[in-house]
Amino acid sequence: MHYPLRTVVCAVAMALATLTPLQAATTSQPAASQAASVPLPEGITRVRSVEGVNEYLLANGLRVLIAADPSKPKTTVNITYLVGSRHENYGETGMAHLLEHMLFKGTPTFPNGTLDREYSRRGIQSNATTWYDRTNYFEIFAASDDNLDWTLRMEADRMLNSLILKQDLDSEMTVVRNEMERGENDPDGVLVDKLTSAAFQWHNYGKSTIGARSDVENVGIDRLQAFYKLYYQPDNAVLAVTGQLDEAKTLQLIARYFGPLPKPSRKLPTLYTREPTQDGAQEVTLERVGDSQRVGVFYHVAPGSHADHAANALLDVILGDTPNGRLHKAVVEKGLASGSWSWGQGWADSGFQVFMLALDKRQSRDKAREVMLSVIEGIKQKPITEAELKLAKRMLLNDFEKTLNDQSRFTLELSEAIGTGDWRLSFLNRDRIEAATLADVQRAAEHYFKPSNRTVGHFVPTDKPNRAEIPKAPAMDSLLANYTGRNAVAQGEAFDPSPANIDSRVVRSQLKNGMKVALLQKATRGDTVSGRVNLHFGDEKSLAGKSMAAELTAAMLNRGAGGLSRSAISERLETLQSQLTFVQYDKGNLYIGFESRRQHLPAMLELVQTMLRKPTFAQTELAQLKQEWITGIEDQRRQPRAVAQLALERHDNPYPATDPRYVPTFEEQLAQVKQAQVSDLQKFHREFFGANHGEVALVGSFDQAAVQAQLEKLFGDWKSKVSYRRIEDPYHAATPKVLSAETPDKANAEYLAGLALPIRDDAPDFAALSVAVHILGGDGSSRLWQRLRERDGITYGAYARLEDNSKDANSTLNVTVSYAPENLAKLKTGMIETFETLRREGITEAELTQAKGALLQRNRLGRTQDSRLSGQLAYLLFLGRDMRFVADLEKRIEALTVAEVNEAVRRHLDPAKLVHSYAGDFAGSAKRTASAKP
Repeated sequence: MHYPLRTVVCAVAMALATLTPLQAATTSQPAASQAASVPLPEGITRVRSVEGVNEYLLANGLRVLIAADPSKPKTTVNITYLVGSRHENYGETGMAHLLEHMLFKGTPTFPNGTLDREYSRRGIQSNATTWYDRTNYFEIFAASDDNLDWTLRMEADRMLNSLILKQDLDSEMTVVRNEMERGENDPDGVLVDKLTSAAFQWHNYGKSTIGARSDVENVGIDRLQAFYKLYYQPDNAVLAVTGQLDEAKTLQLIARYFGPLPKPSRKLPTLYTREPTQDGAQEVTLERVGDSQRVGVFYHVAPGSHADHAANALLDVILGDTPNGRLHKAVVEKGLASGSWSWGQGWADSGFQVFMLALDKRQSRDKAREVMLSVIEGIKQKPITEAELKLAKRMLLNDFEKTLNDQSRFTLELSEAIGTGDWRLSFLNRDRIEAATLADVQRAAEHYFKPSNRTVGHFVPTDKPNRAEIPKAPAMDSLLANYTGRNAVAQGEAFDPSPANIDSRVVRSQLKNGMKVALLQKATRGDTVSGRVNLHFGDEKSLAGKSMAAELTAAMLNRGAGGLSRSAISERLETLQSQLTFVQYDKGNLYIGFESRRQHLPAMLELVQTMLRKPTFAQTELAQLKQEWITGIEDQRRQPRAVAQLALERHDNPYPATDPRYVPTFEEQLAQVKQAQVSDLQKFHREFFGANHGEVALVGSFDQAAVQAQLEKLFGDWKSKVSYRRIEDPYHAATPKVLSAETPDKANAEYLAGLALPIRDDAPDFAALSVAVHILGGDGSSRLWQRLRERDGITYGAYARLEDNSKDANSTLNVTVSYAPENLAKLKTGMIETFETLRREGITEAELTQAKGALLQRNRLGRTQDSRLSGQLAYLLFLGRDMRFVADLEKRIEALTVAEVNEAVRRHLDPAKLVHSYAGDFAGSAKRTASAKP
């Protein structure tokens, strides 16, 4: 994890958003009395309980947090070490992150490769992240005593016994470099790096967590081992276990595996560097190849434990939100930029706030910068309003409450609070946001957002410097001495996610117009409910030449409807504690996902109906949307992944340009976006939209009879004016070919491969093919991963995926690998040899057992997520199936033999039929290699 940017409006959304805290579950007893009733193993003492989270301490100094949540049959284990890039010395930048990689290389008890195999066999979702103040390792898995026992035993073992060998460091080096190079392709991330580096002159916060390439490549194994032995100790770690678990048994396991670890005699070094007050504006200029521009500004703010952190979080929303933030309204809506986003965070010693604008090459950076700074630094002249503060609070607190119902997000959020100073800060900062006054927010804005504290401009001499003094982080003992938190939220039911149980709970029906309905009512944490609405309309002939109009129509649905502006819809969603999770269009199919609460579901369904049936299509909003899309398309034209993907999709595409299945070039996309008019969208909506061919599915807490009646009222009379016939996607054998494209000045290259397969998901050998593809490239134990990452060390990740088709006998094998351009030859050799070995030698019994377990556990874990389950139920309605199909497929997977899978490999996975697509700076790489030779 490198840059967890909170993207507000950006052409390519960045997935790693700063998490918000989640309260743990509770029964009818208060949390403290529950914890007191749990018998304690020898060597463990009870420390405190806050809102359902129980803290314990081992004699060796390990702190333990446990929060039970029986509502979903999964468990999360997260161990946080209080070490990050802040703790690195001269010549060691990037070492904390490098060590994170090395801890997956094994111990004497768990040799190299064991973890990947066990993760796959058990269906465990595992990863690790490094940040400035901490490093964490986590596992999410289907709840079972065996999975929990293995995970805790493994984490206790690698805390002290990881091998950290020179040969493993050498093999992992190219992988880490590849991760660096991937980050270098991102203009937002690189610019934030430069801003942060310029803003921090002395503190290690100014050095990117990924590290300097020279340090990473040259650091000695002895220094890495010493760093590991110093910080990876029980007294410098916090272990959190949440989810479906028996607290007493969990403590016994922790005592068994972590209790024997000795308390170290060493003393951790004291870090005393503090960044001096900035005394003048600064400017950073970064020049790289690309088609879009960025303007950013960075401000120092208070540490995450300081009282001002709450005010800074509110200002982040008030200024940076889309579509309600001041920057969006003053810059984006005025056409000075195509998008804006903001990101603020409080670390242990300090904090920061970044605002960023995305511009196309025709927009003026100087003008956008001028307006941006006037908005941010002009709050004294235009004070924050009560309405702005109220909306910002509602948004942050709604986000907080949403996380209350996701124990995995809660567990990972603890790492951020722990790194900042104490896990209880998650709850304290929520309290501070609630209590923040208009005066608090106004004072913080005027104190921190001033020219002398920004990094973007030039130095301005002044006789009377007006500086922002950054306060120290308060002492945790005094700050939290009497803090007890609030009552924890109530639990949901313990739900069995088996296909048979789901089928027994689902109520299926049909509205008068033919729309199909699936309702699964169950008790959930926080009375949450997840929903999916799918609409199908038109056919191959009627949709000809209308693909862009259809996509823009879908994208405009939440930008104004039924008398509500885009801002009003956004505010309405916050008021209803609800959110639209996605709105997508694809070849005559519209998909809408949403989440809400029981008490707000009726109003949320009305809002969804309003957006679907009464969109406004405001000219100003379409202009903004078009500008965002144009900027995004221009960005993609230079990105290796997008270029390689487009080339692969266009290769041997048999359809004319007007066909809905045709894949347009970047230039054609730009032309279509620019030509689109409001009248096109209005006409498309008027002619095509309707619910007579559609599905709606809800999973969660709701009144079933009331919802059924409301759906009939909202959608039962709505029919499309044009007839519907599914657009078929027949099998077409693409000509094998090697596609290559140059993307200058990009440090990372991308490889994609595709293979069309004449098979449907109900074919006799589909289960065998699914297992074969998983063994080929499904996870860290796969053939491609082990060859390209573990053996050759040329990639951060190599994957193969089976894109199955449920209607037409036309599935697709997709392969994706990122790598450095100079490793192109190694990649080609490794790819072909992996395929050929798999076809020649076949799979092993061990691989089959592991793949079966991984696929079945992954499916089960997916059904514990209500949003995914609602989508699955809606799709099954469309197919005319129920969960019996899922159960039957899983039975077929369980019954597979090695011979059946090997036959599927020989029949379907022929490397000679692959279409290869490469994109990268190959010419530049060749020049750099040639110039490096003596």
